[in-house]
Amino acid sequence: MTTQTITSSTVGGHSVCPWWMAYFFDNPLRRMIHPANKVLKPYVAPGMTVLDFGCGFGHFSLGMAKLTGKSGRVVATDVQEKMLNKVMNRARKTVLEDIIQPLFCDGRQIGVPMKLDFILACNSLHETPNPAAQLEEFFKLLNPGGRLLLMEPASHLKPKDFEAEVTLARGAGFEETDRPNIVREMCSLLQKPNSPGGI
Repeated sequence: MTTQTITSSTVGGHSVCPWWMAYFFDNPLRRMIHPANKVLKPYVAPGMTVLDFGCGFGHFSLGMAKLTGKSGRVVATDVQEKMLNKVMNRARKTVLEDIIQPLFCDGRQIGVPMKLDFILACNSLHETPNPAAQLEEFFKLLNPGGRLLLMEPASHLKPKDFEAEVTLARGAGFEETDRPNIVREMCSLLQKPNSPGGI
């Protein structure tokens, strides 16, 4: 599998957290608080094709790659090339570069050229210019029965704003199936219905 960065077809920009601030978020303490294996093991299995939306330095991308194994694929997407470069540098050090596919986008459209089994949107949806449109794209990208784990920082986003995101997700066609308990995060597990009437 090639590790060449995919580039989405859209251009533009949106104000997001600067790449260098990821050093404050992706550190040994976070790996203790949010161990990727523990957080994602209920949702990610060998052979899956999954997306880490707003991957940052790849804390969860690397974790998902270990869970999918070489038979799976992890698409790590971000709006900043330096984030993706960091992800792939870390992937090479852990021999996961053949599983992780970096994808550069502008935050308005992902442009993933494949169907997905699982999407993680960790601390990223609130930074998109149009969360409703983003959730609609998530819905279309997922296979029937595919799941989206929406995580937002409890220290940064107000509960009412998180509930508004969940309402938008329902409007896009998702069904909420759980509210996972993850430290310092507000979380919603959403699923695309298996019914043939789904988008």
